[in-house]
Amino acid sequence: MCGRYSYGKKWGTAATKDLGIEISEYSVGDVTPGMSPIVISADEAGIKAQNMHWGMDSEKYGLIINAKAESLFEKPMFSKSIELRRLIIPCEKFYEWDRAERRITFSIDSEDVMYLAGLYDIAKNEISFAIITTSANESMAPFHDRMPLIIKKDEVKEWLRDSSSTKDFLAQPMPKLTAVKENQQISLFDNI
Repeated sequence: MCGRYSYGKKWGTAATKDLGIEISEYSVGDVTPGMSPIVISADEAGIKAQNMHWGMDSEKYGLIINAKAESLFEKPMFSKSIELRRLIIPCEKFYEWDRAERRITFSIDSEDVMYLAGLYDIAKNEISFAIITTSANESMAPFHDRMPLIIKKDEVKEWLRDSSSTKDFLAQPMPKLTAVKENQQISLFDNI
């Protein structure tokens, strides 16, 4: 699962360079469900950056922030979106929490920006998205059984534009991630 990610200071410049699109004004900091961060999508006019709401509304399940790669084509909520409305969520890192509730930061060492795969839909006059997740690889498995589907920067345009290769992307192995456990917060008042 992916329930929080972060923009660093370099992501906008890196994404502009990698994708050949202009991302001039961009945020820095954590992104959580319910926010409307910048995502990358494509239409007849080309590839564009725009803000979309993170979380697809479901009457049965509430706010859906992740979608499992293995069942996208079978689930009515996602089947049209995976075929026609794929997107990319640029980020510097994403987070999970261990059993002791310490935050673990995941990133790719050699990259200023990661490109997470997602899909979007339009409902109730709002464009909203979910991050696609897949089975955890060796670097993620000690912490969680799921991880975001990560698209290589040189394959982003194909992911956005070529629906014939979507199933191949959903099955490809994920890159090695670096995991950093953040120090547990210690209160000076615990022993008083």
